[in-house]
Amino acid sequence: MQIPEEAEMRAVLTHALEAWLSASGLTQTAAAAVLGTTQARVSEIKHGKTGQFSLDLLVRLAARAGLQPRISITAS
Repeated sequence: MQIPEEAEMRAVLTHALEAWLSASGLTQTAAAAVLGTTQARVSEIKHGKTGQFSLDLLVRLAARAGLQPRISITAS
């Protein structure tokens, strides 16, 4: 079961990757080469279907896209 904070992190990373794909102008095949993944995985990202992606994979893909993912922790 996914905690709300993890769901939020996934959503932010997925949105950033979707935006990068749109702005890059790359084909899905070319984007896959940049990201070190398959065209099918890029298609899943493009359509927001990243539910089966691990959080660490989303972070790695964002880093490969040059998005510089960071984490911030605050006490409640």
